[in-house]
Formats: sequence, C-alpha cells, structure tokens
Amino acid sequence: MTAPQPKPPQPDRPDPGLAELFVGFLSIGVIAFGGVLPITRRAMVERYKWINEEEFIELLSLSQFLPGPNITNFAVVLGSRFRGPAGSISAVLGLTLVPAIMVIILGIVFNYYADVKALGGVVAGFAAAAAGLIISMVVRIAEPMWRHPTLRTWGITLAAFAGVALIGFPLPWVMLVLAPLSVVLAWRALP
Repeated sequence: MTAPQPKPPQPDRPDPGLAELFVGFLSIGVIAFGGVLPITRRAMVERYKWINEEEFIELLSLSQFLPGPNITNFAVVLGSRFRGPAGSISAVLGLTLVPAIMVIILGIVFNYYADVKALGGVVAGFAAAAAGLIISMVVRIAEPMWRHPTLRTWGITLAAFAGVALIGFPLPWVMLVLAPLSVVLAWRALP
C-alpha cells in the first residue's frame, strides 16, 4: 500500500510549499495560546485562502475524530494534503515551536512565582478568554446548520451533545457510534 499523495493544486488558490506551511502554522502558534481553532480558521480560510470554509469544517471534523489535540491533527492533515508527510512535519513544527518555548519559559516563571496569589486571577482570566473563543468557534462551525437545517444534522449534533455533555459518555465512544450513523444517514439522503 502506498502513502496518500498530496492533493493537486487548484488554479484559483495558493499552493503552499513546506516553508509556507511552516510559516503559516508558526503564525498561528505564535498568537493562538488557548482558543486556537477560530484563529486557525481565519488564517487558513480568510488570510492564506489555502482552503475554503467547507474544507475547513471537513478537515476539522476529521481532526476531531482522530486521537490527539485537534489543532495538531489539523496541521498534520492539512500539511499532508499539500505536501505529503513532509508537509505534515513542517506544519506541526511551525505550530508547536513557539508554544513549546513559551510553555518552558512560563513553567519556569510560574514555578518561581507560585506563591503569588494574583497569579490565580491571571490564570482564571485566560480560562475565561479561551472559553469565549471556543464559543465563537462553535457558532462559526454551526453556521451552515443554521442556513440549511435538517433533522439529520440537528439529530446527530444533539445526540453528540447529549452523549458527551449530559450523559457523560467518553467522546471516542460517542464518535464511534455517531460517525457511521451520520455517514449512513447522509448516504441515504443522496438523490
């Protein structure tokens, strides 16, 4: 079995090379400490125009289904799409280089100032900002559902929410059940 080949470039869009993938994801890694998905969508869809909104949602869905952090999976999938395994490595290195350095530095600083009470307030403020970014991403991803509502789409969405948030099932188990179900329902809805 051979490795999947990168997707051929589309004439109306840029075709990023390894350096562009590295720099593109580096620009995300530099500014996206916390709620990274809205920033990633803006960069990939609006600024670089490497993919469109629909492709972003498809790649994000795949990234969420794979084990590991969504944004790292997204970098792997998008990098591979344009430049194969080398593109994946380039995108992930760009994404993680600055945050890794920042985490090391912040860990040293936090360890040194761990007894300062105000530090807890700063961390709580970061958490609130990250929650706001996540909510904005949910609204953006759900936008196509608002425009073209179907019982199938809303049923799968509500079942996933109920399974994970209300009942407390582990996400992988919910995905294992709902992913094939959504494929079957989508297939049956085809003309």
